[in-house]
Amino acid sequence: MTEQEYRTSDGISRSELWRLRESPEKFKWFQEHPEPSTPALVFGAAVHKLLLEPDTFDAEFAVAPECDRRTKDGRDAYNAFMSASDGKSIISRADYEKAAEMAQKALETPFVKKLLDGEHEKPFYWVDDLTGEGCKIRVDCISTIGGKPVIVDYKTTADASTDGFTRSVINYGYDFQAGMYCEGVEKVTGQKPLFVFVAQEKTAPYAVNILQADDLMVQRGYDIFRELIGIYHECKQTG
Repeated sequence: MTEQEYRTSDGISRSELWRLRESPEKFKWFQEHPEPSTPALVFGAAVHKLLLEPDTFDAEFAVAPECDRRTKDGRDAYNAFMSASDGKSIISRADYEKAAEMAQKALETPFVKKLLDGEHEKPFYWVDDLTGEGCKIRVDCISTIGGKPVIVDYKTTADASTDGFTRSVINYGYDFQAGMYCEGVEKVTGQKPLFVFVAQEKTAPYAVNILQADDLMVQRGYDIFRELIGIYHECKQTG
């Protein structure tokens, strides 16, 4: 399943629910006015693709040629490239090389390759027991280690140190993600999973840190999930 197929499938996703923390009004606005992709989002998606699904990178991304668009030949070459790349995400050569270097560094980090030895970009769908709302998640990787399912989530970050990334967990709702993802995997598989972050800095030398979400973080995230899915359900019921 491609990212686009997942986004258009039934169910409320983690990224959609996270919008509700601001207000139902803003949630509705963003549903009706999808944000265009930014270079930063394309870069992050490219690193994910090269790390998790490198064999299908060329089907979804196109690397822009290095040509001088101030000249006629350069403009012609670029326009031909854009025509041939219709429907793909465009990434510069410099960003592609950086993304490839980051993915390679991550895989060379001890234990990361073992963590990622599972099923990549796997969707899970379930119906929430309390609200009856359909939910969905798409995990970067679901592995089995020591007979236990492990959700592995890859994040690019400015600071992969334990203290620095812990701040990002709170600021960007990664605890909420851990809680919702663990809930979804347990509902579908019947097994309670562990949740592990692989955090990597976006500047050289692209340092990597592995951090497991403890029970307190997962519980906090689940509590946020319960609050947001409740708001979402109430809004649907009351209009």
